[in-house]
Amino acid sequence: MKNRYDPDSLRELAGDIEAELAKLARLEGQIQHVQNEIEKAPQYAELFYESLALKCHNFYTGCERIFSLIVVEMNGGVPNKTDWHRRLLDRMKEEREERRAVITPETAQLIQDFLAFRHVVRNIYGFELDTERLDRLLQKYPQAWLQVEQDIQIFVEWLNELALSLDEM
Repeated sequence: MKNRYDPDSLRELAGDIEAELAKLARLEGQIQHVQNEIEKAPQYAELFYESLALKCHNFYTGCERIFSLIVVEMNGGVPNKTDWHRRLLDRMKEEREERRAVITPETAQLIQDFLAFRHVVRNIYGFELDTERLDRLLQKYPQAWLQVEQDIQIFVEWLNELALSLDEM
């Protein structure tokens, strides 16, 4: 691994990532709240499903923000082709000369459905949602969030260890 990083920049990156993780943790509570509201007031389910769809969209967008922070700081920038969202996710599961893998291939597999769903949410009206598809995604969400959080925390620990080792050089 090359020593081209500034320890302070690595610590700043770790802090930025942790700030995004905190937002994703807050989102988890909001998703649970909306799911509880559907149970209490099923007559408003259609409106609540729109909210859940946006929150699933936000989940992947938050993951992608973290991925973008990492590739901008450590790999020179995000992919620049039309399929950059998919390519960015693929790069996160790969170890690079400059950095360790950010997420496991299993985590990437779990969240790729959120990437695809994000595109759907951006291109339809809320009343056109396929609620069965959204329900399937929501069933995957707890495990997806758990794995994303664990993988990224491990990556943040690695960043902090790398910064410390560079300080000692």
